[in-house]
Amino acid sequence: MTKYIIILLLIITSCKGKSEKINRTEKPKPEIIKTVEFKLIKAENQKGLLILFPCFSCDAENTLSEFKIAEISVKNDFSVLAMNLNQKLYLSQKEKQELTEQLTRIVKEKNLSLENIFIGGFSSGGNVSLLISDYLVKNESQIQPKGVFIVDSPIDLLELYGTAEKNLKLNFSESSIQESTWIKNMFDKEFGNPSNGINTYEQNSPYTFKTENIDNLKGLEKLKIRFYTEPDLKWWKEYAKNEYEDLNAFYIQKLSDKLKIEFGENNVELINTENRGYRANGERHPHSWSIVNEKDLINWMLK
Repeated sequence: MTKYIIILLLIITSCKGKSEKINRTEKPKPEIIKTVEFKLIKAENQKGLLILFPCFSCDAENTLSEFKIAEISVKNDFSVLAMNLNQKLYLSQKEKQELTEQLTRIVKEKNLSLENIFIGGFSSGGNVSLLISDYLVKNESQIQPKGVFIVDSPIDLLELYGTAEKNLKLNFSESSIQESTWIKNMFDKEFGNPSNGINTYEQNSPYTFKTENIDNLKGLEKLKIRFYTEPDLKWWKEYAKNEYEDLNAFYIQKLSDKLKIEFGENNVELINTENRGYRANGERHPHSWSIVNEKDLINWMLK
């Protein structure tokens, strides 16, 4: 009798081991690849690719710590390619070409999906996302995005200059003064003072409200487009004495209206959020990745 019990226990243990092994096989961990250029979370069964660009002073690690998109993306068979390309409020023609070549090489080397490609970015990374998506389409690149989204991006460089000048005159908060001084000095050097002409601003900006210029976005006409902002005017007044016309949200609203007229309303969405903007450390800030609902974004990509 003892002999039969031992045999039965061995059979049960063996079956249990096989079951556990099967379960582990059903849910494999995604492959993670880190280089100086990017961090890649690669889905096993790829149905699409999400390319992300960080804010001006950020990198791929910061993007993926502030924006909890990787897990739900992989569950839905989208690989996530978080780029380290930063410190870019705009892209020169040469930089657009170089970035196109870089992305094409990465996709080929890492065997990533060329179907269902979406591109998005936070703050200055949103500017990069718009400009490179436009370039990829216009130049019939191997990489053809189906959609692009931005998160509270400073899309109008001319108005960004004007807001910097206002902030310097207000002389209100140290952080606002430092940022505004940097913006004004950089733009004076790169584009010149707008009082001497705005042509260089129009050439490099995703959108110019003053002239309603969208030349750098016309390639997006057939793409799905999403704009995310959290126009918390009370917060911005306390932080920098800003008015609504000083916020990224104001110009994103104007661009959304313009593109709906030019491209039609079906593919252009403006999402204004409330009280979602928090940094990963718990700090309240409407200018944050967290204003994006990750599940809703994935559903938008899957439609």
